[in-house]
Amino acid sequence: MIFLTAFWDLVVESAPWLLAGYLLAGIIKQVIPDRWIKGQLAQPGTGSVVKAAFIGAPLPLCSCGVIPAALGIRKAGASKGATSSFLVATPETGVDSISFSYAVLGPIFALCRPIGAILSAVTAGLLVNSMDREEDEIAETEAAAGHCCASERQEEEQMPPLGERFVNAIAYGYGAMIADTAKWLAIGLGAAALITVLVPQSFFLQWGNGLMAMIVMVIVGLPMYICATASTPVAAGFLFAGISPGAALVFMLTGPATNIATMGVIREQMGTRSLIAYLVGVIGAAIACGLLLNELYEWFGWPLQLSAMVHGESWSWWRHGLAVVLTALVLRVWIQPLFTQRGRLAESA
Repeated sequence: MIFLTAFWDLVVESAPWLLAGYLLAGIIKQVIPDRWIKGQLAQPGTGSVVKAAFIGAPLPLCSCGVIPAALGIRKAGASKGATSSFLVATPETGVDSISFSYAVLGPIFALCRPIGAILSAVTAGLLVNSMDREEDEIAETEAAAGHCCASERQEEEQMPPLGERFVNAIAYGYGAMIADTAKWLAIGLGAAALITVLVPQSFFLQWGNGLMAMIVMVIVGLPMYICATASTPVAAGFLFAGISPGAALVFMLTGPATNIATMGVIREQMGTRSLIAYLVGVIGAAIACGLLLNELYEWFGWPLQLSAMVHGESWSWWRHGLAVVLTALVLRVWIQPLFTQRGRLAESA
């Protein structure tokens, strides 16, 4: 019963951001021309990775809500590195989490968090690109030959009216995109609920304030679902209990950017090598930022500025309603084929 309560709380917490993410994915795929996305994010060099980090950083999407949006830009032509950069920067920070960080943790964390998010996003994206030279060669060959120009002009000519594209965006986002991510979304939220029930907050504190505390937070937070905003009061709780600012920052960077759902989708859509590079980039950059923040706090003697706030004590009715909608859309992925199969059997009989 405790597990089911924790699982439903995660569904309620993530539902608005997931539904927003699926809609954004549909808009990216159906409304925004593929030509524009390819022009900004298709090249496998540093420029597209940096652009993706700055595009994703202000978006208020959670660690699961970013998955459909990232798949949308990937299918529209973004490189693996740019897609990975977007996957890291978007859930690690956002306009909502920055303001919340300022209110709960003070101006230092409100500044360090987005800087750390962009650095870890760029690091992960560049590592993913370096692990997949084959895609680089294909992109460079196509760019040199002008291979895609004719198809892009044809795409513009065949593009339907704007209103129809928005209708198609809704159908695509809440149809095909949910079907692509439903399995890993369910697994990820289930694992996160299990960790929430089994791992107490005091577990982190026994490892002290140094590098080991950061590594333990990475290991436990790796499969965990938590959005950037929700991770803020959790980090404040760790700081109240005596953990170092750097370890708290590591939690806020790795928790939102790494979970089972994200890792499963990356492996399925971009391959095992890209997943390894993604994790190395996120974890390595987060720990480096955490160690640097500890040094800065010690060097300048900055005081901790914490406000006691409780996040998610109760959820409003509209969030429960959105959670029901999300659950129905996910269940449809598995239930609808059963009715289709039954109908075919009936026709053949």
